[in-house]
Amino acid sequence: MEFSSRRLVMYQHLNPAGRLFGGQALAWIDEEAASFAVLETKCPRLVTKKMSEVEFKSPGCLGDLVSIGCKTVRVGTTSITVSCEIRNQTTNRLVVEVKEIVFVTLDEDGRPMPHGMPKLVSST
Repeated sequence: MEFSSRRLVMYQHLNPAGRLFGGQALAWIDEEAASFAVLETKCPRLVTKKMSEVEFKSPGCLGDLVSIGCKTVRVGTTSITVSCEIRNQTTNRLVVEVKEIVFVTLDEDGRPMPHGMPKLVSST
């Protein structure tokens, strides 16, 4: 797992129970996993197609420092699957993990295309 991003849990990231809001954690995961996938495929036009089950293991609380990590699960012709997790550096506990996030490379018309293959433009 490559941990390349850190976040400080602040007031605006909390739910009414005073814990890291699940939607905020998923937004961080989606952004980090997409950035990771872009670097792995060298293709900037990727979209999130699917996330597997999301499992929250422990809370993030106000002032906690969390790290977000990703790793490649598999690479297909037009897709890449990564796993991602958030670890609480303050408590040394896993906060949440998503075992599979699938991204698909799109051409200029929004159709799946092979990684690294620019769309050919007709000269007519």
